[in-house]
This record gives sequence, structure tokens and C-alpha cells, in this order.
Amino acid sequence: MKPTLLLFFITFLAIEIGVAQEDTPSIITEKSIKRLDSTLKSFVDNRDVAGVSALIYEKGEEVYYNAFGYADLKKQKNMERTTLVQIYSMTKPITGTALMSLYEKGKFSLDDPLEKYAPEFANMQVYKGVDSTGKMILEPLKRPITIRDITRHTGGFTTRNDILGLSAALRLADPFDWENDLNQMASRLSKVPLWFQPGEKWEYGPSVDIQAFLVERISGRPYAEYLQEHILGPLNMEETRYFIPKSDQKRMSAAYSHDKLGFLDQQDDQESHAYNYGKWSLTPGGWGLTSTLDDYMKFAQMLVNKGTLNGIKILEPETVELMATNHLDESIKDRSWLPSKGQMGFGIDFAVRLRPPTSKKENNGVVGEFFWDGAASTLFWVDPVNKLTVVFFVQIFPFNGVLHKKFRDAVYGPVSIDTTGK
Repeated sequence: MKPTLLLFFITFLAIEIGVAQEDTPSIITEKSIKRLDSTLKSFVDNRDVAGVSALIYEKGEEVYYNAFGYADLKKQKNMERTTLVQIYSMTKPITGTALMSLYEKGKFSLDDPLEKYAPEFANMQVYKGVDSTGKMILEPLKRPITIRDITRHTGGFTTRNDILGLSAALRLADPFDWENDLNQMASRLSKVPLWFQPGEKWEYGPSVDIQAFLVERISGRPYAEYLQEHILGPLNMEETRYFIPKSDQKRMSAAYSHDKLGFLDQQDDQESHAYNYGKWSLTPGGWGLTSTLDDYMKFAQMLVNKGTLNGIKILEPETVELMATNHLDESIKDRSWLPSKGQMGFGIDFAVRLRPPTSKKENNGVVGEFFWDGAASTLFWVDPVNKLTVVFFVQIFPFNGVLHKKFRDAVYGPVSIDTTGK
């Protein structure tokens, strides 16, 4: 092919690809914006929450932002774009990203035994129940805990408070005392038996706190410093922090629950924010960070861009794909409450959607999306198919998944089930 014809062909192909991308139907339209506004406003009007905000990017552009209600109901301070919230378990994917940055450097393999880097977790015992005197019955590990186990919550660790004998042992060890550093946390946790044999169940728990400890152990750097130097700093996530200085505390949203009559009950500010208003030795990997909509959106945009944002590479595309791939074998049937999220598997610190909803009661979404949420009912997701990233902030306890169902339906439209069998 002659150079001029080749140049013409390449130019034509580029134009066609560009047109095809532009012709891809948008998810966020005028109709969905009205639906989103109505839904978010209803959360406040119905007293589900005091305040709510949401930010959506599509194909790299902001396509939706709005906020309703109050960050501080008593002081009548509006929920705003710059409001700081406690993101709780939305800390976990950030920790996973820090850990996987070390994976890219060849510092470990996912199927390496945890004890290779953390001898504290060698020769652990596994809970089998209690005898007639209430003493725990224990058995040895059938196989070592792997790093993959702690990235997909199959390591056997738990923080449940209702397991005879085991929960009491966990309380006595008190690994998550805020005065403990990560080394002390790991040492204390390693002395508590596992609830089940590694790989036998999916059980949400302290695995990501162990990931933070691993980052510290492998890198030789304090976890918070490594996180700042390799993730938060490069992404310019200046508002994502453990400790909130006095000057910024006025931007923190209050935390809420409901009283017996269903009215919103605003929690004491100093009590609910005690961790973030102090400086503690513990820098957990599974919770503890605060953020703003725009700050967390930077993290989500990095992920949808396969590891890069504004020319700054945090992870390789292959690593993001690995994190967003299901790592839960179908043989793992006991999955606690994970099925309540929908047709999900679990990757590396993300839930991963495997199949479309099978009923209208399920959360809407697109196969291939990956996401996580937080104890105060915050939520984010990455939809690679539509290049969509979403951050949703409220501060309500206990966790309210109904809000997420309604919000997802507002984004994508109500769940539609194919009844044709095609």
C-alpha cells in the first residue's frame, strides 16, 4: 500500500473510531439527571438521611453533581461539594491499590504464604467450636493463609462479636485499639484463632488491615507515608486523610442514625469523629480515611483509566484488570452477605459484577463493574463498559442498602429483566 493511501486509511479509521465512540449512547441524559435529582431529594424529604451528594463522570467528563439537605442538621449547614465524610470501608480499595503497587515491583506473589512476610501468622489455630466448659476447640491449619486470601476475604479472619469463645478472645486481644501501631495490631490478631480454614468461606473482616501491615512490612515505610507517597500524593488527593486538622473540621458531615420513632438522630460530633480528630498510632487499611466527592472521584477516574490519571501512572492496566477480576472460586459457597450486593464475585478489594440482575429487586449495574461501599452507606463504582465512575455520599447508620438500590436505578433506570430467554 502506498504511503498516501496508508495515511488516508489510518485517518479514515481514526475518524470512524471517533464517530463510533461519540455515537455510544450516554448513560447520563437529561432524563436520568431529573431522575437523579428526584431520587436524591426524596432521600432527604423522606428523612432517610440528613444530607446526600453525588458526583458522576462519563467518558472522562463530569456529567452530574448535586447535593441536597444538610451536612450538619442542627447547625443548618448544607451538604456541599467540599463536605468531608468518613468513608469507612471505601478505604479498602485504596489500601489494595497500595499493596498492588508493591506487587508490580515483584515484591510478592498473590499465592505466597502470608507467613513468608509476616511470620506472626505462621502455625495459626482454627476455631472448631467450644466444649461443655466453654473452652475453644481448635485445630491446625490445613494450608497456609495466602496473600490472595487476605485480598478476597477468605483468610479465616473475623471481627464478629457473636461467636462463642472466639469473640471473647478477640476482645481480650484488642488488636484494633487505636494506640496500637500496625505491627502491634498484627501481633495481637495473630494470637486469635481463625474462624474457619483459609479458602473455605468468604467472610468480611480485618484482612485489609493486614494488607496495610504488609505494605509497611514489605516496603519498610510507615503505611501512612507509603500511601501518601505512592497513591494519595500522586493523585493529588489532598482531602483524603486519617487526621482532620482543626481548620477543616467545620467541613465534616455529622453522622446520623434513626431513633425509635424514625426521626433522624444526629450523633455527637466529637464522639463520632474521635478517630479523625485525633492522631493515633493505628492507621488501618480497612477503614479510617475521610474524603470529599472530588477527591475520591480522582481515585475512581484513575481506575477507569486503567491505572493512570492526568499522565500519572499509579498501576499498570494489567494490575487494575487483575484487581477487577473475580478471584472467588465457585466452590466457595458460604459468602456471608456478599450475595445481597447482586450477582457478584470478589476481586482484590472490590466486589466484581459477574452477571446482570436476575430480578427487579437486585441492584442495577453492568457486567464488569467493580465497586465497594462504606459503613455510613457511602458508595462508589467503576463501570468500564460505559466509562462511568460514580461517588455517592451520605452519613447514615446502620448501613442502608436500599438507598444504593434506588440510586443505581436512578443512574441506569429501573432494572429490566430479559424474559425472552435470548
